[in-house]
Amino acid sequence: MQRLVVALVLVFAAVVAGNAQDVWPSRQIRLVVPLPAGASVDVIGRLVAAKLGERLGQTVVIENRAGASGAIGADAVAKAAPDGYTLGMATTTTHVTNVIVNSKLTYDPVKDFTAIAMIGVVPYALSVSPKLPVTNVRELVALAKSKPGVLNYSSIGLGSVAHLATELLSNMTGIKLNHIPYRSASQAVIDLAEGRIDITFGTLGSSLPLIKDGKIRILAVSTAQRASQVPDIPTLIEAGVPGFETSLWFALVGPANLPTPIAARLNKEVNAIVADSSVMKGLELQAMQPAPIAFERIGDLIRNDLARWREIAAKSGVQAE
Repeated sequence: MQRLVVALVLVFAAVVAGNAQDVWPSRQIRLVVPLPAGASVDVIGRLVAAKLGERLGQTVVIENRAGASGAIGADAVAKAAPDGYTLGMATTTTHVTNVIVNSKLTYDPVKDFTAIAMIGVVPYALSVSPKLPVTNVRELVALAKSKPGVLNYSSIGLGSVAHLATELLSNMTGIKLNHIPYRSASQAVIDLAEGRIDITFGTLGSSLPLIKDGKIRILAVSTAQRASQVPDIPTLIEAGVPGFETSLWFALVGPANLPTPIAARLNKEVNAIVADSSVMKGLELQAMQPAPIAFERIGDLIRNDLARWREIAAKSGVQAE
């Protein structure tokens, strides 16, 4: 009888311990941001982390792991334990373009992660120097066709979204432009304003101050819907390039094999967070449009983006280094 009692006590203790482990979250959560403090992804990450902590009842701490265009931070998330206590901010750069241009990447953007929640998308602004004699996309295409290979455009690097998006535009409109890669978006936009560059696809957030000051001329935005920050500016689809759509997306991810209940809970919470009016105001300051979707669909979005940009990169002669 005594042995039976001891056995029952041990079983009960094991059940209690197991249940305690199943209660998530029971401690602090780490959110890895793959860029330095102050970058747009960091600002948005902190905004989401604060609200997520409130909703989960645990502190969500930001850890900036910058370097290699976000690859260092992404790798840290990929190698973390899949227990829900290490999450990461992912972008089109960390999970799509890095794969295309970096042959030494240490993670697989699909296999090594659990896609949790889409936070939002930032439009790209197709802008030109004020010195360029065009006021809309049709005029730009006509001018470029009259001067094949003469007009130049900037990007923040070979194989960046801005580079590939401009190549996509060139393919779809039959124009030929000269690519000049830059190390920073700010310098590229400054040179556009001063006329050293003719065209650029810059994120709307980074371009907006110069657009509002009239120092660069925006012709269109890259998303399917117009941007609230520049409501009078057409989309590229409206401007005469049917089917053109792209953006810089920001998502929440975790390591591969994150338990589905945790991923589903996080997806639900983040979707609610980006619908919060105070958060939406913060996102708007970064020119971001909320884009909540079911977590089961985010992996498909990443795979589709990879296939799409790989095709454009191949056509443009962009190779991994």
